[in-house]
Amino acid sequence: MNATTEKKPRLTTSAMIASIASEGQRFTAAPFGKALVELARNRPEIVGMTADLAKYTDLHLFGKEYPERFFQMGMAEQLLMAAAGGMAKEGFIPFATTYAVFGTRRAYDFVHQVIAEENLNVKICCALPGLTTGYGPSHQATEDLAMMRCIPGMTIIDPCDALEIEQAVPQMADHVGPVYMRLPRGNVPLVLDEYNYKFELGKAKLIRDGNEVLVIASGFMTMRALEVAEQLKADGIDVAVLHVPTIKPLDEATILAEVRRLGRLVVVAENHSVIGGLGEAIAGLLMRSGVATAFRQIGLPDAFLDAGALPTLHDRYGISTEMMAQKIKTWVAV
Repeated sequence: MNATTEKKPRLTTSAMIASIASEGQRFTAAPFGKALVELARNRPEIVGMTADLAKYTDLHLFGKEYPERFFQMGMAEQLLMAAAGGMAKEGFIPFATTYAVFGTRRAYDFVHQVIAEENLNVKICCALPGLTTGYGPSHQATEDLAMMRCIPGMTIIDPCDALEIEQAVPQMADHVGPVYMRLPRGNVPLVLDEYNYKFELGKAKLIRDGNEVLVIASGFMTMRALEVAEQLKADGIDVAVLHVPTIKPLDEATILAEVRRLGRLVVVAENHSVIGGLGEAIAGLLMRSGVATAFRQIGLPDAFLDAGALPTLHDRYGISTEMMAQKIKTWVAV
């Protein structure tokens, strides 16, 4: 290697399961587990259930605090969903946790038939959504939103950061009916507190205004969109960010109001396949409403994704801050 070649730091296997929080970024450890523990102090009907993944969904905090209300179902996700439905029928509010691939692909029929068809009060909280692990297609839930959106009556939440998780948990418990939440776990970034953000179930929120580009995002892609907006500001590109944490029901009124502000490129950014997720939900809304606008998607391809270090994969599949900024600059220049 010659002296002019830049040597990048070697990524270890830990980068396959690295936190989404960047180095030096503010974060909260285990916000879901802490929020559920706090909520359950005055809500004896709340129980915690998992399929051998309490530690890896932060539910172990609940189990430690309320061992008599904690149920470890073993490596049996179908049983987990069926038992959660039974708990709900007895008047409990079960928060059931597992990985997103297991809670959707492996247990889908049980979620559909046991929980959703009877509108049972089960809260399904699934870690490793989309491309948040480098362990390949067996663990990458790139199609979970598409699957869950098809279930009648299913409320779907894709939170951005630790603050939103903390605020969403009590609202999930208050909502009557099944809820599916994508679950950032471990050291979860803290972003939205800088914008005086308040989560409201079913509501989209304009986090940042701008006149040239409107980025509509959910999950950690809202964090990335805000980073992109700051980067592109230096290039004279004015970017607005609309955060859509509730994927279903969609806040159609707010989305349409923002898109109808003419002259802006509309970009939907999501940590999900471009098929069946937030992008296609919004595209369908715009078509049904007769709204014509310049429209682009940033999302994961219709493919089985590679295994590897998350930073590398986020660059490869176009959902890193740098790749998002490059795409938007190209689209604006056209």
